[in-house]
Amino acid sequence: MGKKIVLLLVVTLSLGAQTLKVPDAAQFVGQPQGTPVTGAQLTRRTNEIGGLLRCPVCQGMSVADSPAEMAVNMKGQVHELLQRGYTEEQILTYFERSYGQFVLLRPKFEGTTTLVWLLPAVALLIGAAVLVVTFRRLGRVPATSNQQPPTAPDDAYLSRVRDLVSGGKS
Repeated sequence: MGKKIVLLLVVTLSLGAQTLKVPDAAQFVGQPQGTPVTGAQLTRRTNEIGGLLRCPVCQGMSVADSPAEMAVNMKGQVHELLQRGYTEEQILTYFERSYGQFVLLRPKFEGTTTLVWLLPAVALLIGAAVLVVTFRRLGRVPATSNQQPPTAPDDAYLSRVRDLVSGGKS
C-alpha cells in the first residue's frame, strides 16, 4: 500500500511539473514582432542568440555552449520564442528582464557598464603613453665619450671624497 502512495505521488508531481510553464514572453516584451522561424534557420538563429546569453550556472560560457541543464532550458526557450516570431531584440529583452543585465554576454553601453566598455581603452592609452615617454627618454641618453666632464665648483669636494675612499694615498 505504501508503494502505491509513493508511486501515485511521483506520477502526480511529474504531471504537475510538465504543466508548469515559464511566464509568457508577451507579459515582458509584448506580442511577437518578427516572423516565425523554422527548419535549419531556426537552429542557426537559436545558436546565434544563445551565444549572446550567459549561462547563469557556468557564468563563463554562453547558453549555446554550456551543457548545464539551465542553459539547455534557456536555449529551448530561445528556440520556442523564435518559432513564435519573436525578434532577437525581444528575446534578449525577455531574458534581461528575467535574469538581469548580467545574462547578456555583451553588456549595454549605459550606467555602470560604461566602465566595462571604457576602462580597457583607457588602460591601453595610458600604457601607450608610458611606452612613448620611456622610449623618448631612452633616445635622449648622450653617447659616451673619452672627454672629461667640465669641472664644477665642487670638484675639490669630490677629490677629497675620492682621496678618503682610496685610503688617503693620493
